[in-house]
Amino acid sequence: MSGEPRILLVEDAEAIRVAVETALGSAGFAVRALADGSGLEAELSRFRPDLVVLDVMLPGRDGFALLRVIRRRSAAGVVMLTARDGVEDRLRGFGEGADDYVVKPFVLAELIARVTAVLRRIGRAEPAIEIGDLVVDVESGVAVYDGNRLDLTATEWKLLRYLATRRDRVVSKTQILTAVWGYDEFSPNLVEVNVSTLRKKLEAHGPRLLHTVRGQGYLLGGEPS
Repeated sequence: MSGEPRILLVEDAEAIRVAVETALGSAGFAVRALADGSGLEAELSRFRPDLVVLDVMLPGRDGFALLRVIRRRSAAGVVMLTARDGVEDRLRGFGEGADDYVVKPFVLAELIARVTAVLRRIGRAEPAIEIGDLVVDVESGVAVYDGNRLDLTATEWKLLRYLATRRDRVVSKTQILTAVWGYDEFSPNLVEVNVSTLRKKLEAHGPRLLHTVRGQGYLLGGEPS
C-alpha cells in the first residue's frame, strides 16, 4: 500500500462526524465523510477506502444493510459505531463481516487505536516512515534512530507515530492533544512535557529532528522556517 490509509466515515450525527473526521485526519489518515449511506456505493468505487467507520443507526439504510453492501463490493475493513452495547447486535455485525465495534460514547484515541489495529490486521497499515536516520515502523511499533532502538513509553510512541505521519508539517498542540489523547481541552503542558522527553530520547542518538515552531506547534523533520 502506498500513501496515507483511506478512511470512509458514515455517521449521521454532525457533532460526532466532525469530531471523528478531524481526529482521523489529524492522525494521518485520508478521510471522507458521509451523513448517510446514499453515496456509499459511489465512494467505494471512487475513493476506494481501506477501512469504513460505519454507524449502525442511520437514516434510510442502517449500518447492517450498508455492511452487506461493503462486503459485496470491497475488501475494506469495517469498524462499526453503535449506541447499543448488546451482545446480539455485536454478534450480528461480526457475523456479517464487521472487523470491530466501538460503543458510543467513546474516546477518540480509542477509535483511532482500533482503526489502526484493523488496518494492521488486514495488511493496510502505513509502512515504515523514514525521516533522515530515524525509522518509525508503524506496523511493528518500533522506532530506530541511527541504528539505535528507542525505548519509548506507550504515550511517547503514540506521539512519535503521529508526528511521523505528519512529517515536515507543523502541528499544533491542540491537534496533538486530539490525536494522541483524544480530547482538545486540557493543559498544553501535557504536550510540552511529552515532547520534551521524546526530544531527549531522540537527541541521545543523533541531531535534532523534533523542532518547536514558536506560536504554531511542533515539526518533525525539516527545519522550521
